[in-house]
Amino acid sequence: MQLRSDAIKKGLARAPHRSLLKADGLTDEELERPLVAVISAQNEVIPGHMHLQTIADAVKAGVRMAGGTPLQINTIGVCDGIAMNHEGMHYSLTSREVIADSVECAVQGHQFDAMVLIPSCDKIVPGMLIAACRLNIPTMLVSGGPMLAGRDKQGNETDLNTLFDAVGQVTAGTMTEEECAWFENTACPTCGSCSGMFTANSICCLSEALGLALPGNGTIPAVYSERIRLAKHTGMKVMELLEKGTCALDIINEKSIHNGMALDMAFGGSTNTMLHLTAIAHAAGCPVTMDDWDRISAETPNLTRIAPAGPLHIEDLNAVGGISAIMGELGRCGLLNTDALTCHGTVEEWLAECPPVDGEVVRSKENAFSQTGGLKVVRGNLAPDCGVVKKSAVDPDMWQHSGPARVFESEEEACKAIFGGKINPGDVVVIRYEGPAGGPGMREMLTPTSAICGMGLASSVALITDGRFSGASKGPCIGHVSPEAAAGGPIALVHEGDIIDIDIEAGRLELKVSDEELAARRAAWQPPAPKYTTGVLSRYAKLVTSADKGAYLS
Repeated sequence: MQLRSDAIKKGLARAPHRSLLKADGLTDEELERPLVAVISAQNEVIPGHMHLQTIADAVKAGVRMAGGTPLQINTIGVCDGIAMNHEGMHYSLTSREVIADSVECAVQGHQFDAMVLIPSCDKIVPGMLIAACRLNIPTMLVSGGPMLAGRDKQGNETDLNTLFDAVGQVTAGTMTEEECAWFENTACPTCGSCSGMFTANSICCLSEALGLALPGNGTIPAVYSERIRLAKHTGMKVMELLEKGTCALDIINEKSIHNGMALDMAFGGSTNTMLHLTAIAHAAGCPVTMDDWDRISAETPNLTRIAPAGPLHIEDLNAVGGISAIMGELGRCGLLNTDALTCHGTVEEWLAECPPVDGEVVRSKENAFSQTGGLKVVRGNLAPDCGVVKKSAVDPDMWQHSGPARVFESEEEACKAIFGGKINPGDVVVIRYEGPAGGPGMREMLTPTSAICGMGLASSVALITDGRFSGASKGPCIGHVSPEAAAGGPIALVHEGDIIDIDIEAGRLELKVSDEELAARRAAWQPPAPKYTTGVLSRYAKLVTSADKGAYLS
């Protein structure tokens, strides 16, 4: 078999290259085998990544068992939870592109024959998947797995979001600081990606439907030995893909992107998945639009409600069959492309082995939580291109809401008002200039959404932003409003006290201001000065596309 790595190890002219590889301790026998890049995002900051060396070692064992030579390379990661609500969050989405670039550079620079990607959290997973599409070599992905949920003193499951809500509860006087401290020490009890259907777990689950990850990747807990066995099988499987000549774009294509979108709607994942999967589809050469998301939402039932949409966590989904249970029901309903290829066969072959739904954690279509998807696209004169909301995590009483705009030019301003008791029932909080270019980096807004919930305002206050929300956010919060304020979108023209109408069910977001008044405001509007004039954020702001396009770099 002709190998890509022959370019660095075959022939007389490559004697210097071989000498450098032998300086790594490689033998002639190892150099005769295919070279497999094992790309890990292991670090000691992110709980979802602190154990990834164990996963990488298991992957390397699997590669060696199947006749390959694995070589490990590490890349960066940013923990969204730790980066939340300060300058650090500007770097989270930005890191997705840095990760994609770093993987591409390392793999192309050394001409690896295949690769295994080992991420776990938020931007790291889609960054690696974007790189997989660019490189188009035999590729597998295995994540570090989800964290186990915590338990409160009554036995109810808790998670990171419990702490963000607790801050609002302490501020409102409904929880003591001692009670909050107890949750601080118990809500995140193990390594792994945060335990709900937040962004990290959502995209790890979608990796199964996209076909680059083995079943179980999204749901087997990080601390289970089954996760290590999955990693070994992943190492073996990438060698099988290499032998067959099956590359990433043979698997990630229009069919698998559709299946990923359908799965996303069925489990009601983080709204960030709409951003990331749109960017992945662009990288794969099969772009999708907000109209495509809207169509798939309209035809796909919401089959499960994992935190923050409900009280259960990823470990509960894993116990009833994981993503395979959801895929099986979607297949039974004719909502999947069954001839799509995965790393372990066709979707049709996968469906033949999928377990039936249990009826409680994962419901049948006939008994679905909703006959439409857990995520919803909204549009209107305030969001001509799009806004998105996690409908499954919104109280139906707030699907329709009308109220006065409370306008803030940054997340910090909004949080100061919320914690200061300046937001009243009925208000619509508008946070702008936090979009992809205006932020820059499209910061997540878990702190304000959790503060609203913790202070008892989730049933009466909505939040709208050109930024985005954590997968842990719940309540009537609409993000990704496009065009963003920095581009002169209508959200930049909202005045304090303007009435905003929201109808999530109808997919409508309207500013009750006349066209003539909006035109006058637009004529007076001036674009803001860049917040950053040097470094990665300055470069990112100049190159990033809008949220409805996936916020990829042009």
